[in-house]
Amino acid sequence: MLQRYSLNGVEIDSLDLKALLITRGMTISPEIPKRFGATHRVQDFTEDPTACNCAILPDGVILHMVSLGPGMPFSMDVDKEGNAYIAHEGAFLTQATFPPKSQFYEQRTSGGTPFGHLAVLQGLDVLSFPYLWPCEFAQRGLPCQFCFPGVETAKLVRDGEPLPPSARGAPQDVAEIVDYCVNEEKCVWDVQITGGSKFDPRAECSLVAEMVRAIDERIGLDNVPGEIYVYTTAPIEPSAIDEVFEAGADRVAYDLNIWDVSLFAQVCPGHARYTGRERQLAALEYIAKTYGPNKACSAFVVGIEPLESLLEGAEYLGSRGIVPLASVWVPHGRPVMGRTEAPGIEYYRRVREVFADIYERYELEPPGTAGFNVCMCRDAWNYRQEILGHKRREADVAGGA
Repeated sequence: MLQRYSLNGVEIDSLDLKALLITRGMTISPEIPKRFGATHRVQDFTEDPTACNCAILPDGVILHMVSLGPGMPFSMDVDKEGNAYIAHEGAFLTQATFPPKSQFYEQRTSGGTPFGHLAVLQGLDVLSFPYLWPCEFAQRGLPCQFCFPGVETAKLVRDGEPLPPSARGAPQDVAEIVDYCVNEEKCVWDVQITGGSKFDPRAECSLVAEMVRAIDERIGLDNVPGEIYVYTTAPIEPSAIDEVFEAGADRVAYDLNIWDVSLFAQVCPGHARYTGRERQLAALEYIAKTYGPNKACSAFVVGIEPLESLLEGAEYLGSRGIVPLASVWVPHGRPVMGRTEAPGIEYYRRVREVFADIYERYELEPPGTAGFNVCMCRDAWNYRQEILGHKRREADVAGGA
């Protein structure tokens, strides 16, 4: 059951708190990494402000720790008993814990690349390769506005700076990192593979298929406890993705990001110009028809577009056996359409209710187990009975009135 808190006299639950902390950020005391860094997976924010740290609320909800320096309304600190806690304007909200210590970020591939330059651990048990090759749209100056690595790639190219070599992960590096996480630390359940968009998406299909095959050759795909899911760009010919499934991937995602087409063109100019909505939908529907429900996924960046269009897009996908995913927009330092202000909490409540309903009605299940740092789709699925039960009770009360 979701834990509840009082925020300025208003009752919120852990999923509300997660959305608030992702979109508003918090001040994280330097005492947090000092106290927990040796025993838990908490990287020092002073060394890496973008560290993929996460906290665990008492009911198990996973949330991203976005450190924005002093003066934020939300804060995280250590109490007199040595426990981590979250407060709002100095008032205690809840205690928090962290995943157990990992040596992941101290490791290097056999070629000398630090693991952390290619992959991150997120949530409790997901190994994520978030940007294995540079985005060619970004190199043309057309990154998605919300994309941190894409915007950085565009800036490097604009300034005439070389792209970091570590941004070009090789299949053997990917397999080596998966091997370490699965067989040495035994800390990973799922593997997520993502790279930047290429002008020739068929080449992306071949590249990620090669990575999946490399994992299979090194450790055997059957030894990955959970799933391998791939995020890639929709190819011109939808059947190009067959190679990825034949290599052994469990799911493939083509992210729509924004359902409103005119807004999509402004926020994701590269995708709008070189991929287009028609190709994205054709590729998603090809997977659903060829491989069945739950095999195709597509993420929306939640908080950028009007609620009505977002929910319309989620329903469109769900009704076709495609799993809609909800990735919460992190606005800090990355303005979209010139703004950094996220919607109010009611927006996110409605999103999780509708996504939970879609998962229930169409028998869809998003990836993951405990949940992801900035995504609320698995949370909506994990707590769907509670979320939908609450809505049914509201409807019954309204009907009785």
